Amino acid sequence: MLDVTLGLAILLTGGMFFAKIAQLFSLPSVTGFILAGLILGPSGFSVITADTVGHNLDHFIQIALMLIAFGIGEHIEIRRLGKIAKQVGYICFGQAAATFFLVALSTLVLSWALNIGKPFVHHGVLALLLGAVALANAPAAILHMVRELDARGPFTSILMAVIALGDGLAIATFGIVISITHQMVSPEDISLYSGALGSIYEIGGSLAIGAATGLLTDIVLHKTHNRGEMLTTGLALLLLCGELTRVLALSPLLAGMTAGFILINREERDIRLFRILNGFEPPIYVLFFTLAGVHLDLSMLKLAGWIGAAYFTTRFCGKYLGSWMGSHLAGASQTVKKYIALGLFPQAGIAIGLVFVINSDPLLVPWAEEITPIVLAGVVLAEIFGPIFAKKAFLQANETTAPMNKQQSQNPENSLPGLLFSRSDELHLMPWASDTLYPSANPKGVVIFGAANYATVRGLARVATILAHEFEALPLSVRIIVPGSKWNMANPNEDSLFLPETDEVKSLGYPLLTETIQGEPIPGLIQAVRENSTKALVLGYPLGRNPLTIQKIVEKVAASVTCPVVVVRFIGTFACDRILVPILSPDELELLLPVLDAMATARQPTITLMQLLHADCSRKEIMSAEEQLHQWLSMNLLETTTFPLAVPAGSRLEAILQEARHHDLIIMKAVRRRGLNKLFLGSLAAAVVTNCHNPVFTVYPGKASPPPKKTG
Repeated sequence: MLDVTLGLAILLTGGMFFAKIAQLFSLPSVTGFILAGLILGPSGFSVITADTVGHNLDHFIQIALMLIAFGIGEHIEIRRLGKIAKQVGYICFGQAAATFFLVALSTLVLSWALNIGKPFVHHGVLALLLGAVALANAPAAILHMVRELDARGPFTSILMAVIALGDGLAIATFGIVISITHQMVSPEDISLYSGALGSIYEIGGSLAIGAATGLLTDIVLHKTHNRGEMLTTGLALLLLCGELTRVLALSPLLAGMTAGFILINREERDIRLFRILNGFEPPIYVLFFTLAGVHLDLSMLKLAGWIGAAYFTTRFCGKYLGSWMGSHLAGASQTVKKYIALGLFPQAGIAIGLVFVINSDPLLVPWAEEITPIVLAGVVLAEIFGPIFAKKAFLQANETTAPMNKQQSQNPENSLPGLLFSRSDELHLMPWASDTLYPSANPKGVVIFGAANYATVRGLARVATILAHEFEALPLSVRIIVPGSKWNMANPNEDSLFLPETDEVKSLGYPLLTETIQGEPIPGLIQAVRENSTKALVLGYPLGRNPLTIQKIVEKVAASVTCPVVVVRFIGTFACDRILVPILSPDELELLLPVLDAMATARQPTITLMQLLHADCSRKEIMSAEEQLHQWLSMNLLETTTFPLAVPAGSRLEAILQEARHHDLIIMKAVRRRGLNKLFLGSLAAAVVTNCHNPVFTVYPGKASPPPKKTG
């Protein structure tokens, strides 16, 4: 028997692993979660099954469904739906009517043709039940995708409203169909009147408990101000609502949606609980979708047969034709007409729940054996391909506002073909568009840059020339000739070693000094710095996905020279019109000032100073930090457009990466650490270099010069 805790770990790890694989193929994370469940479940390696920990984790499904339903309720805000209420109504009822009709009709015809010996009532009950189940959508998958893509806009609002109202309509329709089928199966025991009352009880009771939960939650939120307290009490009320509806044989989904609907439409409109739950939901969602995949058995595809194929096909056709007709009658936009149906294609949790209801109904047992494989086969296909179609709909509607997702879609390295076939030796260097830089009549030293890699040497030459202009020095290109290489000190073609950087430095208006040194890289660079009046040393991280391969060289050189060492990470297009300078303390600015002055003099960029504060800092601390940055800027970078910014950072790295999306270049101080200090304390600069998709300057301070010896 697999331990439940280990089962949770396997589900979470497997779900996230396959989600990342799905993202490499530009697929939504939901598809990866479900595929993980298929592989871990009976259809794969049977690591997670009902016999091990499957049913022990079912309560997570109940929690997830309640949170999902509550989140859907947030999207049914009457004030925001005012302009789209007509479209939502037409689309919702149009797709429901078309789907029910097509699925029921195709099921009736095929069932009658394939099972001629059975009575017509059997075919009719099967058709009605499958038609009702087909109405259910997958609100969890779409809601997760909306949050993953940060989708916002009229299309997203209409889609979420249609899904929310559509699922409510599906639940209501299913209740009515159950009553009708009971009447058809045993008319002497259950009257149509009692069946109608049963449907009214289920729908009305669910709405009443959901409304009461929403009102009570609103009252409690007004009495609590701490995020932890709001999360605890809000979650307790929602789970209590779900359990109460389960005990009373009502619909927890309908109740959860009603609670969210009531809360979002109150005059006070308190959305804090929705936002707090957003941070609590991700692991629950991973478990929910991965467990959904575990419960999907691919052998059901064989059992479903022709009726299963018809169910899957006609459901899609019904959703598409019905939503198109509804949006056409409502005068919706072309985007809604074309793509709204793609968001209605996924089907999962609610449909599976309705199948469980059929299986638990004694009167419908003869039909449950047919319905279960048909619906589960449709769910397997809809959950694998549905999220793909839904993501396409959001992208075509141009409502995916998440910067990270845009960056991922534009960056070929984030796709599987990019990972397999992209080159790592490319540097896009924008032509020098600023004024020509004129060297000092009396140069006071040099700025050295290493010329070990032809792929980065032009970029390093440009950076070194800009720094040389600030220090009133000249750029010096140093190439270390390693013993045994094809180059040697007597090579008559030595000048050809420096052609790229010579051309680049000349385009900026400077002459280039060159030097070759025989030996190993570290002692060679240290020798070059010591033998010249060196103002700064510029080195380059290698291109590609592992730039820190030269980190040991950089740290040893920086620990041995007295001048600052600027290490440049080139990635993508190298531009420097918008510069971000993240710091932990204003003291770091003194080391960075010469580099910032150099960039400001050469390019006139916009510079943002971003001080990273602790996550729980007060407003007073933020204002004090920004005032300190203002004071520093009042004495430095006077002719440059600057923005001081103090940011409370839960994660320093994430805060930098978020802000970096709006900048071309990052300049930050690096800290030299060795041994256990490096192992346990880490390096923020190294993390930025590894994870950021912007060029980065990391500036290492040189070692302190020894004090002069006393004489006499």
